[in-house]
Order: sequence, then C-alpha cells, then structure tokens
Amino acid sequence: MKVLLFNGSPKANGCTYTALTEIANVLEKEGIETEIFQIGSKAVRGCVGCGLCSQNEDHHCAYNEDCVNEAIDKLKTADGFVFGSPVHFAGASGFITAFLDRLFLAGSSYLAYKPAACVASARRAGTTATLDQLNKYLGIRNMPIISGSYWNMVHGSCPEDVQKDLEGLQTMRNVGQNMAWILKCIEAGKENGIGKPVAVSGAKTNFIQ
Repeated sequence: MKVLLFNGSPKANGCTYTALTEIANVLEKEGIETEIFQIGSKAVRGCVGCGLCSQNEDHHCAYNEDCVNEAIDKLKTADGFVFGSPVHFAGASGFITAFLDRLFLAGSSYLAYKPAACVASARRAGTTATLDQLNKYLGIRNMPIISGSYWNMVHGSCPEDVQKDLEGLQTMRNVGQNMAWILKCIEAGKENGIGKPVAVSGAKTNFIQ
C-alpha cells in the first residue's frame, strides 16, 4: 500500500512539510509506503474547463508545462492521499488551489473511493477556513475523509516552531494511524469479497428551471 502526500507550500522543507513528514513517519512504521510530492514554487496554471482531459486516454490535462500531469500518473498507484497547504490570507495557497482544480477534474477516476486527509499549517489563524476549502475537494469525489484527534492543523512560523506544537504533531500522528487503519480495513474487505460501491449517476439538476 502507498500514500501520496502533496505539499502545497512553495517552501519545500517548511512548516507544511514538517506536518506531512510526521504523518509519513507513522505510515512507514505501519508498513505503508509514502511519497511526498512537492508542488513547488513554479506557477501552476488554473483549470479553464476545456474538457480535453475527459477525452484523453491517460486523463492528462491539456496543459503540460507544470507538475499536474506528473501527479495524475502517480495517483494510479496510490491507495490514499494527504493534501497539505499553508494558510495564505485565510485560505489554501494559490499553488495548491490551481493544482487541485485540475487534479480533481482530470484525475477524478484515480481518486474516487480512496481515503484522504487534508492538513493546514499557519502562523496563527485561518486554518479552519483552509481545511473547509480543501475538504470540499474530497467530498465531491466519493473519498473517505481521514480525521485526527483535533482538526488537522499545525502552528508555527518555521519548522522549529511546529516542532514545539506538541498537540499539532500529536494530531498528525493520529491522522497517520487513522489512515493506516482505514487502508488496512479496505484491504481486508477486498480479501473478503467486499468491493468499493458503485456510484449512482446520471442526474444533473440546476436551479434555473
């Protein structure tokens, strides 16, 4: 089993990375492979709603100049995900917002029914608004949401500060344990003939008529 952790901070080894590493360490101890995917500090194009990804056999986005298509390929072999972001103006970073808009449209079939957690990192405030924003992506793709013993957040201006946030780090470890538990339950279910559900689809309702 493998969990892919996305770092939505432009700082590769900053506070968000510190939180993700705490989760990854627990997962590794539980025998689950991990990889931290750095979205990076280079510009990520936003989705333009062209729909070409639905026509591509590999579900790649039409735009190939950033890391989105690389991430889509990695989704295929991952069993669970963690999406981490710093707080920028009381919301998720622009990097991860543009990234997730395209990832969750083009790579939706590789995300569905796989458990995921969202993590926010802040100096002081804006974490709950950021988590609310990030969790909405999971809620539209049939993804079980992994929680912890508190809201999934850490606080600090630098990694050294985050290391002093004892409750935040404790929460990250509990997120890792809960993720490992759910993944093992899903695996046990498969071994006993319990497959993923089939979503009911077809209805499209708007509020104009």
